Amino acid sequence: MSRKILVLNGSPRLNGNTAALIEEFTRGAEAGGNTVVRFDLDRMSIHGCKGCLGGGRNPDSPCVQKDDMEKIYPEYRSADILVFASPMYYWGFSGQLKCVLDRLFAVTESDPNWVTPHKQTILLMASEGSGRENEEPVLHYYKALLGFLDWEDLGTLIAGGVLKLGDIAGHPELKKAFELGESIR
Repeated sequence: MSRKILVLNGSPRLNGNTAALIEEFTRGAEAGGNTVVRFDLDRMSIHGCKGCLGGGRNPDSPCVQKDDMEKIYPEYRSADILVFASPMYYWGFSGQLKCVLDRLFAVTESDPNWVTPHKQTILLMASEGSGRENEEPVLHYYKALLGFLDWEDLGTLIAGGVLKLGDIAGHPELKKAFELGESIR
């Protein structure tokens, strides 16, 4: 069964280490017969959430702000799986990705009971540091987010030791990214 996968790329580098993880994951997912839609968030005009609680009045255009989130909302609604792809910035997601996550709340406001659409998720991340101590803060946030939203984790992949552009070449996490994509059925 083909699945629809939405990749939210929070990296500002279109050809960076995070992008390499995304490309290998996508290659595997498409080899498995899945459809992948990718948004490079840094190249989009997306404003921060205003916290106005004014969204949800129009399910087709749920947020009061009208920007490039209008392209993401329909893909988010129809996706089976969300892939959060980001470089690790101060032991968390990039601002570009966090901004989009905040703005997805407008879709929750579209439900009369404020129920967030159920999704399966994957985390792909490139990081300068490596090891459990380095990964723990971002994994704690990721797992807490999923718990609060009742989303299901399909896998996390953090490629450590990749600061400079191209450092990920030959990294074992690239093969794992392909295999993770390929495993989606």
